[in-house]
Amino acid sequence: MSLFLALFWHDGVVKRAERLHAMGELLRRRGTRGCTAERLAAEFGVSVRTVKRDLAALETSGLPVWSRPGPGGGYGLAAHASLPPVSLTPAQAVSLLAAVSAASDAPYSDLAAAGVGKILDVLDPRTRQRAHELAARVWVNQTESTARSVRSALEQGMTDQKVLRLEYLSADATRSVRDVEPVLFGSTGGHWYLVGWCRLRDAMRWFRLDRIQTASVTKDPCTGHTVDEVGAPPPTARPVNGPHGG
Repeated sequence: MSLFLALFWHDGVVKRAERLHAMGELLRRRGTRGCTAERLAAEFGVSVRTVKRDLAALETSGLPVWSRPGPGGGYGLAAHASLPPVSLTPAQAVSLLAAVSAASDAPYSDLAAAGVGKILDVLDPRTRQRAHELAARVWVNQTESTARSVRSALEQGMTDQKVLRLEYLSADATRSVRDVEPVLFGSTGGHWYLVGWCRLRDAMRWFRLDRIQTASVTKDPCTGHTVDEVGAPPPTARPVNGPHGG
């Protein structure tokens, strides 16, 4: 069972998510006046230490939390801050959980899971509770995924458009080292691939992710090979921005 589905099984985590949501709302209402950690602790029935951990979590999630030391100090939100305008049904919330859980081997899946976590944190408590009940009815199998260190390098190389150095194991167990300019990630036949310009072969090549033994990002920038050079996707495939994407 995935991390996010498992999250919903623990009432303590759900209660903390509700507290974070309520704490953000309270700070937003307080405006520039802010609020002391002691007052927040009394308001939510927790320790000052817990309040400070919660405030750090809110800041990590993207809320611009400020702190002011000394007498009259405390914590608050920047004047321009507002909570993200998220309004989902329980089914929509669970669909996001199911999507990231079922595609745990996909590129950027860890970032997707973190993004869904932020969305869940700002849902209203009633919707979150109903999503909790529905999530218990959705199970997924965890798939074997490419090593995290390899995936991180591939994702960084694609994002920054830097040449990747790969140690690759071919279908016939031949090992080779390739310098590859990443162009796209593709999924077909139940496997994820890195498609890129292979400088060893001087051609576009598909590298199955689970056959990449090691990967590192070089300082060498890509030279501008484009998705058009790969060709049109097959009729059953499309970019993840979907039919209405830009």
